[in-house]
Amino acid sequence: MTATTASDPDTAWNADRPWRGIMVATALPLGDDLAIDYDAYAEHVRWLLDNGCDGVVPNGSLGEYQTLTDDERARVVRTAVEAAGDGARVMPGVSAYGSTESRRLAEEAAEQGCASVLLLPPNAYRADERAVRAHYADVARAGLPVVAYNNPIDTKVDLAPALLARLHGEGSIVAVKEFSGDVRRAYEIAEVAPDLDLLAGADDVLLELALAGAVGWIAGYPNAFPAACAELYHSAVDRPDTALPLYKSLHPLLRWDSRTEFVQAIKVSMDVVGRRGGPTRPPRMPLSAETENSVRTATEKAVARGFR
Repeated sequence: MTATTASDPDTAWNADRPWRGIMVATALPLGDDLAIDYDAYAEHVRWLLDNGCDGVVPNGSLGEYQTLTDDERARVVRTAVEAAGDGARVMPGVSAYGSTESRRLAEEAAEQGCASVLLLPPNAYRADERAVRAHYADVARAGLPVVAYNNPIDTKVDLAPALLARLHGEGSIVAVKEFSGDVRRAYEIAEVAPDLDLLAGADDVLLELALAGAVGWIAGYPNAFPAACAELYHSAVDRPDTALPLYKSLHPLLRWDSRTEFVQAIKVSMDVVGRRGGPTRPPRMPLSAETENSVRTATEKAVARGFR
């Protein structure tokens, strides 16, 4: 695969900082029996890279990591690395209830040739700052650069700018996937931790965070529209004056990435465009008929506009 090139080297993908660029949090194709279709997943990874995305993030929330066995998580990473042909383009999620387990997953990722990992703070309980710092320091000892994932909505643990600055100063993280939805934080992060890479963590604030200096996007909707989302990302970071019309057109879909039903919604969109979305594992339930119709309608409109 050739590297995606942006006009600004600070926002282009490169092997030295492989968490930059457009990294897709991959959905996981499941059969009707809820078993993973690894062949379909490998084909999906190749399709994303062939259509302008820079890398993939397996075993994230969109990949339903909480419902996977240890063997399944390991095989998903192996499949992604083999399909990508370059482990640097694969940034596995290594979140788990325990720091020891997360570190083991990070060590496995290193063995597979991955060049970075994505890590939530402790989320089995509402961890305090001391526990958060110990957690990230422990996983960083696996030897791979760690991208912090700030999702206070679901974890109830907020990686506020001052804490991110401390984690970065201690050498525990290199970047943050910012999912709080508060775009004002981007400016404070840049002030207190100017060398910490900011990555857009929610699809529906991409343009706002790109304007504020984000150098990457850990994205959901490229699972259905990789080429359009790649064009949107590069417009947002390189030519923001041209990005707004495309952003507005895609926003009815992008906002699903910040909703509770984001996994099911993105999989429905994948089904509509002819990809393999399929069901989700419990406890996630299928969308209601009304909600599914809303997602399908928005997806069909995007297809009719020529997005792919």
